Amino acid sequence: MKDQAEWTRRAENVLLIGPSGVGKSHIAAALAYQLIEQNVRVKWFSAVALVQSLQQAKRDLELMTAMTRLDKYQVLVIDDIGYVKKTDAETQVLFEFIAHRYESGSLIITSNQPFSQWDHIFPDTMMTVAAIDRIIHHATIIEIQGESYRKKHSLKN
Repeated sequence: MKDQAEWTRRAENVLLIGPSGVGKSHIAAALAYQLIEQNVRVKWFSAVALVQSLQQAKRDLELMTAMTRLDKYQVLVIDDIGYVKKTDAETQVLFEFIAHRYESGSLIITSNQPFSQWDHIFPDTMMTVAAIDRIIHHATIIEIQGESYRKKHSLKN
């Protein structure tokens, strides 16, 4: 059997992009589960929870320590990056984290916004471009299209 976790040793990323309700988080969970089955250390965060945690570490003057602590995980899942609020403090710690993680560990990121709308996440155009550049440099990008499963289910009832 081919080693399916090889991409994690190369610190490559997986991006799952598509509208709400099409299964991005489920796919990310399945990837994470498969990696755990192969003894890869994985940690899951909602993007909002990750940013709040990093902001608290920054306030406590321990941001680098907090980011370094996350380095023990070969893969970090960041779910729903499009829901991060657009304050300078939030986007700054998110950018610092992405820059820290670049080429040192893998990310699985889900987003309901295409890259063309990531300026809604990062208020500064240069920061947006730099974050996207780092994330996609070594990445598999999967764009999912379709109608929300929740919407389909509610229409059946």
